[in-house]
Amino acid sequence: MTAEATEFLNAGLRPHDCRSCGTRVLVKKNSLAHTSIQWTGQASHRCPVLAAHVAAGHHPALLDGCGDLTDSIAAAVHDGTLPVADGTDTTAGGSPGPVRDNSVTPPAASPAVDDG
Repeated sequence: MTAEATEFLNAGLRPHDCRSCGTRVLVKKNSLAHTSIQWTGQASHRCPVLAAHVAAGHHPALLDGCGDLTDSIAAAVHDGTLPVADGTDTTAGGSPGPVRDNSVTPPAASPAVDDG
């Protein structure tokens, strides 16, 4: 992979630990309405929602998302620990709005492509 492709895929992603289960994902809030999430390799073992999905015989990439993680990201945006790339100030009485998991990626070493 070229350096440009790596930068495009990884730019702005920050580690975020789910406040419910502690699973670490990489996340970028592009705007209040757009969230990019890249699941890490350990997620299928740490996230109880993803672990149950995998234990039931389903591929991790087919999980639409985790509500606890969605809530955790929204809380981080609201308290200002996860910035919004478009510069939206969510700590001055603004609302972080809904978080949508637009780029669920199976746990893997390679970065996800967000067609968002």
